Amino acid sequence: MVNWQVTATTVRCDMVGDEVTLLVYKDWSVKCTGHAKYATGKTGNKNGHHPRCEGAECRLATEYRKKLQEEEST
Repeated sequence: MVNWQVTATTVRCDMVGDEVTLLVYKDWSVKCTGHAKYATGKTGNKNGHHPRCEGAECRLATEYRKKLQEEEST
């Protein structure tokens, strides 16, 4: 178990064409501010999400979580 509550980083997401913040919690769950921001529906698909946004399982989110997990294991 990690000794922090949450950590975050801001990255450029080419999928939505904007900067997003990735939040990783101590249970290794991930949230992306871009997913929340682009879930408004105006530019989204029938589910209300940006057509190119992959949510918390996108490559950026999973790579950031993996990097943190590797840092914690050393």
